[in-house]
Amino acid sequence: MIPKSPLEDPENAAYAFARYKRLMRFMFAVTVGVVIIALALLYERNGMVSPHFFIAVALGIGFSMMLMSALMGLVFLSNGTGHDASVDNNLPRSDED
Repeated sequence: MIPKSPLEDPENAAYAFARYKRLMRFMFAVTVGVVIIALALLYERNGMVSPHFFIAVALGIGFSMMLMSALMGLVFLSNGTGHDASVDNNLPRSDED
């Protein structure tokens, strides 16, 4: 029988996702700060180049950082709630080992 995941409990899930949202808000603030610093440094060193360049840099850095934060946040959520420990890993061994 497959054990139940701790995330199936509504209280535990609500706490875990509240923590995840708090982490994502913090990482959004960090991302905005990094994008502003990167754009300021680019403007300082290169002057005014095409506005499309600055837009592309801001979107590239912002999207990359938010994607990494979301994925790492999900890893922390999964591990922190005990969801990883509830997975049944009793697979049959192969003879090729």
